[in-house]
Amino acid sequence: MSKGEGTQLQAFEHLLTNMTAEHRVERGTMMGFPCMRINGDFFASANHKTGDLIVKLPKQRVAELIEAKHGEAFAPAGRTFKEWVSIPSRDPVQWRALAEEALAFVANK
Repeated sequence: MSKGEGTQLQAFEHLLTNMTAEHRVERGTMMGFPCMRINGDFFASANHKTGDLIVKLPKQRVAELIEAKHGEAFAPAGRTFKEWVSIPSRDPVQWRALAEEALAFVANK
């Protein structure tokens, strides 16, 4: 990880540390991005270039976040993932709430 990437990922690393301490969350990688997993399933990640939070949520919830301008479509290499949304803000309260929501969504599938 380059020095710039480390700076971009500080907010995600802080969230990951807290989530692993409180839940059965595991650290991993997804498409080269650092991620969080529960029972082997991905539910949150961070874009290693921008530092944006990426979470897995129901399609309708993703659409709501995009429509409200709180999120952007997650489309690496031009392919949109309908159950994933990128969150460009760095609001730790919002990030924590969305990570918890994503954890519950994936754990209950």
